[in-house]
Amino acid sequence: MLDRYRHRADWLLDALARRIEVPPNVLSLLSLLCAVAAGLTFYFSLEQAWLLVAAALFVAANGLLDALDGKVARLQRLASPRGDFVDHAVDRFADVFIVGGVAVSGWCSPLAGVGAMAGMLLTSYMGTQAQAVGYGREYSGILGRADRVAILMVAPLVQAVLTWQNVALFGEPLLHWVMVYFAVAGAATAVQRVALVLRWFQ
Repeated sequence: MLDRYRHRADWLLDALARRIEVPPNVLSLLSLLCAVAAGLTFYFSLEQAWLLVAAALFVAANGLLDALDGKVARLQRLASPRGDFVDHAVDRFADVFIVGGVAVSGWCSPLAGVGAMAGMLLTSYMGTQAQAVGYGREYSGILGRADRVAILMVAPLVQAVLTWQNVALFGEPLLHWVMVYFAVAGAATAVQRVALVLRWFQ
């Protein structure tokens, strides 16, 4: 849902992008490295909850760099179909590293982790498939990438506090319920996007 409000941050992103002189592909690579770091810190954070703070920071850096690379490409007049493909490919790898890190960390059940991965990938696939058939890139729905990034910036910080206070939610860590939400909302978002494109064909 946050994608529909993304334009409200354009003034800030544009100001930052004008100050960046590195090629946009470098920003994409850095965003991927941040995603790998986030996944690894999530994976090791079950026994060292302070790593959740680092994971949240890495997720935030990934989201910021992902938002900037396209703007920098346009400002440097380097925007191209190849660059767009690289950007989306990097996003998918980043998603897998970040959510996958939580899924295998022990913070959630294996079923919740698999469900979150499936919901996330279905959502992303339906968005790009809509573009492939001529509808255009589809970002709408309950849970887009911007929503996942925002949640995974905040939830780890809350989870760290709950862990230090030895508090669980209905017997499970908060991150377990985040993965359950990603599974359910991701599947619902994929269905929403399918319905939108099917109506467009009529």
